[in-house]
Order: sequence, then structure tokens, then C-alpha cells
Amino acid sequence: MTVRHFLTDLDLSPAELDQVLTLAGHLKADPYAIRALAGPQTAAVFFDKTSTRTRFSFAAGISALGGAPLVVNPGESQLGHKESIADTARVLERMVSLIIWRTYAHSGLEEMAEHSGVPVINALSDDYHPCQLLADLLTVREHLGSTTGRSLAYLGDAANNMANSYLLAGANAGMDVRIAGPEGSLPEPGIIEAARGRAALTGGAVLVTTDPAEALRGADVVATDTWISMGQEEQKEQRLTRFGDYRVDAAAMAQAAPGAVVLHCLPAYRGVEISAEVIDGPQSVVWDEAENRLHAQKALMAWLLVESGLADAETERLVRAAVR
Repeated sequence: MTVRHFLTDLDLSPAELDQVLTLAGHLKADPYAIRALAGPQTAAVFFDKTSTRTRFSFAAGISALGGAPLVVNPGESQLGHKESIADTARVLERMVSLIIWRTYAHSGLEEMAEHSGVPVINALSDDYHPCQLLADLLTVREHLGSTTGRSLAYLGDAANNMANSYLLAGANAGMDVRIAGPEGSLPEPGIIEAARGRAALTGGAVLVTTDPAEALRGADVVATDTWISMGQEEQKEQRLTRFGDYRVDAAAMAQAAPGAVVLHCLPAYRGVEISAEVIDGPQSVVWDEAENRLHAQKALMAWLLVESGLADAETERLVRAAVR
């Protein structure tokens, strides 16, 4: 059986995405129903970038599945400098059941997966943030009933990993995904083409525009992200000006559907990319979204172990029953 990895939003087919989200809902309702890492087995969690939600959600999720998280902070390993990524993968596959990595270059994750006999999970790279999108889609399903046919508007830096993942995961979930940002900060053509390809299979749609009103018109979901990610602090003033027309505030929400919900992956800067009255208002589902990192990632880990042939018989029985 081929080992399954989760490096980008398109590493799950539409049907597999539905399975993972269904399993996430099951584990949210019954948190200890599946002990896929009982033993306890160990999961390696590498951080090249600092983190709050990713760190806690993976550590708590691994523990809830019966396993032991081994968290490696920035500067604490020889990964990628004193020891090659390939050699690290060959060593770790003999010691751990999962490798989770929050890093910079996406190519490092691809190299890790190429040489790993256990699932590798992208906990964020410069190009994609697929675990965040599992949480976001789970949140949309909880609040709007379904992702299929729903429209999602993303405003702000549309050339970052969150915009890429919204395009790909949203299209994979059958959504009408609208991405709005200024010229020079829009998704790469290859990302747009890949999203349109997946949308053709699911009945979704993709729009990339510089006009925030075009993206927002009647949208069911409104999302944004920080305008100043790690490593961009020196560009702060320039970026505040550049993205000023793409703020999610009351005026923006007035253009969305009356029952629209608001997403933000956090950390949020009130008064910058999103106003306080919106993120703290009745349409915000941001705190459910944050909690759902835990449930979505638990489901992903259990599902990957089963699909890779690395789970015990009881875990496989429970997972397949939950997603049937």
C-alpha cells in the first residue's frame, strides 16, 4: 500500500476530503472514539516557524489519539543543515508514526515525503496551509450546512499561502471561490489553473480579481489573513497602504450575503486587515475555526494512517465506519 502524505490541498480527492471532514465531525462529537496512535506511538512535529494554534492543536490531537508528540522547536534539530532532509526522513520513519513539519520552502516537504515511509503532513509552508483549510471547511459545514455551492470571498494578500489554499481547497469542496487582492499580489497562474481543474470536477468556480466588491457580492463566507506575515515586518508600512482597500469591515460585510460568516486563521490585527466589530461580532466564527484545527487534524492523522496501511485493525474499522 502506498504511503499517503498531505502536502497540498489537492492531495485529497473531493470524496476523500468529504471523508476527512466527516471523520473530523465524528471526533469533535466523541473526542476519544478513535485511538489511532495508541501505544503510545510517537509523532514528530517540527517547527521552523513559531506557532501557537498549530503547536497546540497537533500536540493535543496526537495525545487524544493515544500518541506522544515530540515537538522540535526552531533551531533544535539538524534537519536540513547538518543532516539532509532525505536522511532525516529515513531515520525518523523507523522511530515515529507521523512527521509533521511547519517550514518555509515547500520543496523541503516534498523531499521529506519522497523519502519517508510514514505520512508527512504540511503544517504550513510558504506556498500552502492545507491543515488550516480543513478546519475552515469544517467550520463552514457546521455553520452553513454544506460547502457545495457556497461562495467564499477572500480579501487581502492574495499571493500568500492562505489565498492559494483557499483557491485549491475551496474548489475541491465545490465552492465558488473569489480571491481579491491588488495587482502584483494575486495567485500564480499555476495555482489558478489547478483550482479551476478541480472546480470542473466538483461544480465549483474560481474568480481572481482586483475588485473587492466583485468578490464580496452576495458571498456566504468572507475570509482574510494578516497583511504582514513572518519575515515581512520590514515591509509593514508599504503593505498597510497596499492592502488598505481590502479590509474586512462593516462596509465590506454589507456587500456579502445577510447570513454570511467570517473566517480568519489568526493571529488577527484588529483595525488592520479586519475591524474589531467584525471579528468580535455575531457573524464571526473565528473561534470555532480555531478549535476545529484540533478536530480536523486528528481526523487527518487517523485517516492517513488507515489509507497508508499503518493503522491497526480496530482503528481501520472505526475510521471506515465513521466515514461510510
